[in-house]
Amino acid sequence: MPRTAKAVDATKEQGKKPAPAKAKAKAAAGGAAKAAAKVPAPKVPADKFLQEQVSLLQHERATYEEQARVLKEQADQMALEMEPGDIQFDDESGEGGTANIDRERDLALSAQARVAIDEIDHAMVKIGNGTYGRCESCGQPIMKARLKALPAARLCVACKSGGLSRR
Repeated sequence: MPRTAKAVDATKEQGKKPAPAKAKAKAAAGGAAKAAAKVPAPKVPADKFLQEQVSLLQHERATYEEQARVLKEQADQMALEMEPGDIQFDDESGEGGTANIDRERDLALSAQARVAIDEIDHAMVKIGNGTYGRCESCGQPIMKARLKALPAARLCVACKSGGLSRR
């Protein structure tokens, strides 16, 4: 996004060089990551199972944060390394555009990790307000085995499978 003349003038008045757009984008991304990392952990529950779930959720969240960050950095690096006209269509290079495909894959995987982080944050909120472990569809308890396998599960097995297990 181009800088406005006002912003450039204000920066010159302060005796600073205008920051490159790349640095600004990186700073903005870092700020978003820091804000996301500040999701408050729920109060430590007295229930041992919930304590284990909080620990598991926090560990998973950290793992997904790292994956999202690394994948986004790789995609950004590929975009910087690519130059217009880099795509070749000949016998040796295959169909061309593999760098674009790799970049899109990394961006998609990064987005999936962010969705998982949102699900974990939602589960942490539910632990905090006492609704964790209840199906969001039918209100019945979700089996502990399911919650151990998928700590951010929102639905019980019956609701997730569309009622097939009720037959």
